[in-house]
Amino acid sequence: MEDLGNLMHGFSVALTVQNVGFMLLGIVLGVLIGVLPGLGGANGVAILLPLTFTMPPATAIIMLSCIYWGALFGGAITSILFNIPGEPWSVATTFDGYPLAQQGRAGEALTAAFTSSFFGALVAVLMVTFLAPLVAKFALKFGPAEFFSVQFLTFASFVGMSGAKPFKTIAAMMLGFALGAVGTDTVTGQLRLTFGQQELLRGFDFLVAVIGLFGVGEILVTMEEGLAFKGGRSGINARVVWQTWKQLPRYWATAIRGTLIGCWMGITPGGATPASFMSYGVAKRLSPNGKLFGQGQLEGVVAPETAAHAAGTSALLPMLTLGIPGSPTAAVLLGGLLIWGLQPGPLLFVEQKDFVWGLIASMYLGNIVGLLVVLTTVPWWAAILRIPFAIIAPVILVICAIGAYTVHNALFDVVLMMFFGVLGYLFKKLSYPLAPMVLALVLGDMAESSFRQAMLLSQGALSIFWDNGLVGSLMGLGMLMLFWQPVSAVMRRVRG
Repeated sequence: MEDLGNLMHGFSVALTVQNVGFMLLGIVLGVLIGVLPGLGGANGVAILLPLTFTMPPATAIIMLSCIYWGALFGGAITSILFNIPGEPWSVATTFDGYPLAQQGRAGEALTAAFTSSFFGALVAVLMVTFLAPLVAKFALKFGPAEFFSVQFLTFASFVGMSGAKPFKTIAAMMLGFALGAVGTDTVTGQLRLTFGQQELLRGFDFLVAVIGLFGVGEILVTMEEGLAFKGGRSGINARVVWQTWKQLPRYWATAIRGTLIGCWMGITPGGATPASFMSYGVAKRLSPNGKLFGQGQLEGVVAPETAAHAAGTSALLPMLTLGIPGSPTAAVLLGGLLIWGLQPGPLLFVEQKDFVWGLIASMYLGNIVGLLVVLTTVPWWAAILRIPFAIIAPVILVICAIGAYTVHNALFDVVLMMFFGVLGYLFKKLSYPLAPMVLALVLGDMAESSFRQAMLLSQGALSIFWDNGLVGSLMGLGMLMLFWQPVSAVMRRVRG
């Protein structure tokens, strides 16, 4: 009952004229970002984050989270109409969405995608509503050792569960730790890795790095690939929407299964992209029409979209309760909270109730508004893709440069943005994952502080990380995640 009362209070915070206006603006911008290949949820939030510095934190986070919801919706539009994934997690949607569009059923595919996304997000928001306070209360018992064990578990999960080669993930993470260490040591006050350069005294700003890695890096890759748009009409109207809604209940098992997969991959640092592929693969294996997947099946659209939206939404649960982001976008939002002077974690639910519950309430409202917006405006978004990419790409680059400059009003930050853009481009070409590097850049300082505090408390004894059942189990689980790929390979060989 207490959670329901807090949620009602959150709706009173979110349903102000100012917050509703920025919510709608965020949804529209998010759909635009999702439609334009080369951007994405994390990129859009990172680029537009400087615009929120003068807003109240609750209004800012509502707008940024709605950009993310809009991007999740928008990514399906280009995937189905043009066979161009607007987002990485929309790749699986192209497998059956684009064949449906070629058959003249684009309206059915779009309606199924949007409705499935809404269902997955709604279940994930319900989970956040009722689980977040419990996790936060439990986390109030944490000390430095427990916090480091949670952070270690997060890093280890990225190594073991990300799907990329472990050594590439570790290499990206180590580079993130090194970049995060540049500047002034917060404990001793000593300078680290500045090499006598005054501009490096404040270190590499997280926001500048993210704009370069995601925004500029993606644009460089997309420009090299010579992206061109071609596709058909959306064919969506009220009759098509209603007829599709009548068909969707027969896929209830696929939707629930995809939502559960998405929620799990969102809480653990799997992310929306692997969740969408996993859900599609499971649906193809278990569906009686599995052999027809890839030829234009609505079920093949429902499965990845429910999982992607559920994963994207549930990734905010560990970010709010433990300060551990479950996705690159959650990592960007975590950086925003730190910039606004808010410390994510269990105390956030005690000290900033208006902020937390206003955000949770806006998740409900944002997804409802997002569903209505995309269902009524699909032809407009499809028309944007008639603009040559040679015009869109420079505009995005200019927006990135403006966003980087406004962080500290320093031209050096624009140079750093381009450096990180080239680094992001190289990471993409060499198939190195960006998410672990961003995670290390955000959490590196916090993990280092927790580790050093734990060492001071134990007078240098590492046994503090196995002193009690809680920290010992977290560290043990972290070690299992760290070596999960070789362990699972051995288990498969034994079974075989």
